[in-house]
Amino acid sequence: MKAWKTLFDGKTLEGWVVRDKKELWGVEQNAIHCLGMGGGYLHTADQYEDYVLALEFNVDKGANSGVFIRWSDLNDPVNTGIEVQVIDSAGKATPGKHDSGALYDMVAPTTNTMKPAGEWNQLLISCKGAVISVVLNHTPVTSMDVSQYTEAGKNPDGTKNKFKFAMASLPRKGYIGFQNHGNRVWYRNILLLPI
Repeated sequence: MKAWKTLFDGKTLEGWVVRDKKELWGVEQNAIHCLGMGGGYLHTADQYEDYVLALEFNVDKGANSGVFIRWSDLNDPVNTGIEVQVIDSAGKATPGKHDSGALYDMVAPTTNTMKPAGEWNQLLISCKGAVISVVLNHTPVTSMDVSQYTEAGKNPDGTKNKFKFAMASLPRKGYIGFQNHGNRVWYRNILLLPI
């Protein structure tokens, strides 16, 4: 039986690579801390294929970030990875494709389970073959079958997305990353279970 793997030791960024200014990423009270003040990414040194990723995150008021999965081209995370949105969207009655738990620009959460800024949220992301699903604060909120995304710039329901590649054509293996979108955000208790 496979065991959970710790991706963050709570003390250092060992096993992670900073793709913007190194001083904007650090460790604070057993959490990866993004200071904001710019753009860029932090990603795992290794690539992963099928897994369950468990973590906790916390955002400043008004903050925006994201968890990238199956990110295959390090120079193009937006178009070669799938972003699970992390944003201060607590209290929004009807969440959209850019709110917390969304599969960015593709699938909106079925319900808004995001906690207010300053509180820790639990995120569970499952990648198994073509199926990606997201659980936010113990509630399933989004799911997609990547194989149905056969046209660049378009979702299976005919709505547009911003991506220049068809998601179905991308590798099903890649890096896991966190986005620096110019805001303060924290990530901790980052675990991965290969499946």
